[in-house]
Amino acid sequence: MANLINESEIRSTWAPIIESATGINDANKLAWMSTYCHNHKLYEDANVMSLDPSMNLTGMGAAKFPVIGGANGSGDKAPSLLPLAMQVAAQTIGLDLVPVVPMAGPMGLLSYLDFTYEGGRLDNKVTPTYVKTSAAAAGGDVLYGTSRIDGLNIIEVKDALTAGEANIAARYTGAVLVKALEDHIKGFAAADAAGAPYSRDAGEQTADKVMGLSLFSKSIAAETFQVAAAVTREQVQDLKQFGVDAVAQVESVLTNELTQSINQHILGSVRTLGTTNVTATFGAATDFDIALANASALAGGETVASEHRKVLTQVLAAANLIANRGRRGAGNFAVVGAQVATILQSISGFVANPMANTISQSAGAIYPLGSVAGINVYTDPTQAWGSYKISVGRKGDGNGPGLVFMPYLMAESVQTIAEGTMAPKIAVKSRFALVEAGFHAETQYVTFSITNGSGSWTNLINLA
Repeated sequence: MANLINESEIRSTWAPIIESATGINDANKLAWMSTYCHNHKLYEDANVMSLDPSMNLTGMGAAKFPVIGGANGSGDKAPSLLPLAMQVAAQTIGLDLVPVVPMAGPMGLLSYLDFTYEGGRLDNKVTPTYVKTSAAAAGGDVLYGTSRIDGLNIIEVKDALTAGEANIAARYTGAVLVKALEDHIKGFAAADAAGAPYSRDAGEQTADKVMGLSLFSKSIAAETFQVAAAVTREQVQDLKQFGVDAVAQVESVLTNELTQSINQHILGSVRTLGTTNVTATFGAATDFDIALANASALAGGETVASEHRKVLTQVLAAANLIANRGRRGAGNFAVVGAQVATILQSISGFVANPMANTISQSAGAIYPLGSVAGINVYTDPTQAWGSYKISVGRKGDGNGPGLVFMPYLMAESVQTIAEGTMAPKIAVKSRFALVEAGFHAETQYVTFSITNGSGSWTNLINLA
């Protein structure tokens, strides 16, 4: 389903409606929600609803590329409520952590660009080309060190292929091309492997090496969260005397359930990728953890607040590690548990070692908590009170590596009447894709924990 008007028209049409209905005024969120609402409206206008009581119509089955399967399933077309979808989108705080690229249909392609050294191919005989491999350099090929991302050897293929080598991949099994946005070859634009510049004469006589542009595409299929609830006729009737609409209350609860499910799905992926990044960088998932001392062991002017202050420094270190590993920019958000949020609030005005912040002092501040040194801090209320895990990440623009949220239908609702009891039943469904885009998506996230340095404190707030 293609967009029939341009983005500026979409924005001018939908942004005022979204702002009026949800109160959202953030430019980035208004942009993607406007695109989503446009796609959603086309979806509603282009389909005719048909309900079958037996619920056994033949459906498309699982999404497949490029053909549609024939598995049995429900063929119902449920009414898709745009106001309900807007509320789910507005309330899902996880969408503040990842870029959002709305899908116009249940299947799609996510494309991204990268640049390869020499633009060579592994399935032909063109040389020279640069490859990354776990093998040592063969023959006259030149080793250019190791990759800073995965530790593989970076090799310039200079020797001609032998009669038994059909292509470069035959010489280096499992080799991949070297991408300029991940690794850097010092000698590529220079006169030698050490990165020394050309002299004037050499520069005039040496042909330029060429960077290759590669377009990569990833097939995407929307996945589903779904939940339903039922009320009795007695509940509908009896609650009216209190001015309560039972059906509306049930729909509100179902919307909240979808929102929380999407939030936790996004946060779970962020934490997993952050752990992968730390493990790849330091060798173990715990090697970036920060240890705080017991209050009774502090001396020389150290206080509980000064120990807590170390947590902010570690958050900044994680943000800069993301910049170092991902080369797209520093981390710009952090997600913490309730107890960690408490200590951040308590030290946000710590005078001895101040740091620019907007952390709220209100005990009711949950989402978001505030910001510190340009990093937006969010509290995850579902984390256990004793969980000291912190995840730091970078929200990009959807064109680089990292997680991308691609909604197809944020909320789809259908109401039915049970034949036996004649009581209303409401089902709500959300369809979207959460995609690990680009190469090495994990470099955009870091997950670490606050540990017990002395082995004797059990409460992070007072370190006792």
